[in-house]
Amino acid sequence: MSAARVALGMMELHLPDVDSLKGKRHVLKGLKERVRARFEVSVAEVDHQDMWQRATLALAYVSSDARHANEVVSKAMDFIEDHIQGMVLDTTVEIL
Repeated sequence: MSAARVALGMMELHLPDVDSLKGKRHVLKGLKERVRARFEVSVAEVDHQDMWQRATLALAYVSSDARHANEVVSKAMDFIEDHIQGMVLDTTVEIL
């Protein structure tokens, strides 16, 4: 039996057009739903929950193939970067 691999992606975002926590939740909820549906990854806001214009998202994907897991998370992160109304400040991907 092969070991499962988890790709964990982290994205720090700056959302300059957001003017409230409610607005931030609205923007992130729609984005997270589209990413989940398209890439079948888990997505959660994991830091900066109390700041209007900052967010850190974590994306995770489990596969028996580390390369495939990395590819799925990387494509999901590219999708976020292309569809976010803001800037990506930092990204990392780690295979666990």
